Amino acid sequence: MFDDEGYLWISSGDRQKFTPAQDMQANIGKILRLNDDGSVPEDNPFVDYIDTDPFVDDEGVYGQIWSVGHRNPLGIAFDLDGQLWNIEMGPAGGDELNRVVRAGNYGYPVVSNGDHYDGREIPDHDTRPEFSEPAVWWTPVISPGDLMVYRGELFPDWRGNALVAGLSSRAIIRIELDDEEAREVERYAMGARIRSVVEGPEGPLWVLEDERDDSRGRLLRLTPKN
Repeated sequence: MFDDEGYLWISSGDRQKFTPAQDMQANIGKILRLNDDGSVPEDNPFVDYIDTDPFVDDEGVYGQIWSVGHRNPLGIAFDLDGQLWNIEMGPAGGDELNRVVRAGNYGYPVVSNGDHYDGREIPDHDTRPEFSEPAVWWTPVISPGDLMVYRGELFPDWRGNALVAGLSSRAIIRIELDDEEAREVERYAMGARIRSVVEGPEGPLWVLEDERDDSRGRLLRLTPKN
């Protein structure tokens, strides 16, 4: 995703490898920020990391990194004030919406509000205050597929709200963003796994389903009721 200043933002999942999400020489489990030609912006938070840590290999990727400790970030979006948010799948429980800040560490796999799929427990975020807690988290999970912030006028009450495509939840989840705070305000049952929600020209929503039980997935155009 490109921002208004031309920077390229990339979300990268941990690929079930766990520890690389905290490894400064790996770019998985991270949010990355690049120039539009693929080079590293000079004001990224870890550009000077090699100058402060003699054990860091100068062939590492730390300069690309904006934030660390993510599990499986499947959507990133800027709000109306230019603040970056991301939505990510937790393990068995603990899906997260995070307010992404410069050099933030969101704790995975050291902490999570979910547990490993094999039943092993992971300490919750509130046990390790040095890590950033999610703004919203879900157990049971919603299985997010995408994230957007609505900017249009067609749904005026939704302007500035985040919309999440829900897979296992088979819904669109609407979240109110308020500076550093966020809260789920409504959930719209769609009867199918929702892969993506985007805003079209003039403000309607375009919604992409996964394959349905009885047919191929559909592309839907949503507008307010008259």
